Amino acid sequence: MNSLNPLEKFFVTLANLFPLWTLTGAGLALWKPETATWFQPHWIPYFLAIIMLSMGLTLNLEDFSRVLKTPKSILLGIGLQYTVMPCLAYLLARLFHLPIDFVIGLVLVACCPGGTASNVVCFIAKTHVALSVSLTTVSTLLAVIFTPLLTTWWVESLSQELTGQTVDVDTFGLLIKTITVVILPIVMGVLLNRYCNQGVKRVEAYTPFLAVLSIVFIVDFVLAAKKDAILEIGTPLIVAVLLLHFFGFLLGYILSRGLKLEERDAQTISIEVGMQNSGLATELARSNFSNYALATVPGAISALTHCILGSIGAGLCRTKNQKG
Repeated sequence: MNSLNPLEKFFVTLANLFPLWTLTGAGLALWKPETATWFQPHWIPYFLAIIMLSMGLTLNLEDFSRVLKTPKSILLGIGLQYTVMPCLAYLLARLFHLPIDFVIGLVLVACCPGGTASNVVCFIAKTHVALSVSLTTVSTLLAVIFTPLLTTWWVESLSQELTGQTVDVDTFGLLIKTITVVILPIVMGVLLNRYCNQGVKRVEAYTPFLAVLSIVFIVDFVLAAKKDAILEIGTPLIVAVLLLHFFGFLLGYILSRGLKLEERDAQTISIEVGMQNSGLATELARSNFSNYALATVPGAISALTHCILGSIGAGLCRTKNQKG
């Protein structure tokens, strides 16, 4: 996308304003739920597939060689993604004594891979965008294994500790759903980019905004549908989600710098660790924990929260990098 026409530039700008659309949509959903309840819950997997397909269209087989060129940064980023966030979720769930529905949702958020929004934030922040895309890709591919296993482990442990009863987790169901809504669309996108490259080039400026709209629709629907529960008992959950992402950003940066990574690589890993695929968490909660109606709420609040924190972080990183 070296030479964009005015319409393409306009859509790229719209995509880069994703925090604005998330905040505006969330505000409308809570103020006037009817602006979001037109969305149907069974549409979520399809809109999530649009997000993953959009990501796949930006990749080619050669991109995966980046993993071999920067193994330390990749391994550290993935390691922090799947250790720091689940441990934080565990501590926060216990600290705030969250209801089991919220515990499930919070754990799912923490055990999901990095979200595609992190790539936009890294671009705005002027950090290492290639590393960001690689981390998002690898963490998403590994989610097939890590997300079901980690979710099962932490949910069963927490439910036993907090309620004295164990929540049975369908680990295989989580595995199949993750493959269906994440891996297949990404693979399809990579193949389209390889074998229909000219067609992909014609639409690549527009697909990021479609991905942004998709996550906004999902988040707004959940917020509108669960408005009463959020307003009634949502304060501890909101604080827990806020702290989850805040410490994800903070620890991602501190630990990366402590392990001698360069400044921009540390900033990139911070953003990747702090920003989760909240849309995936929402869909996994909806489809695999149907007996826990409020388990989708943490994912929606997470998407809103990490957009706000990510935007603040992008501003701080951009200012620091421009000075450097």
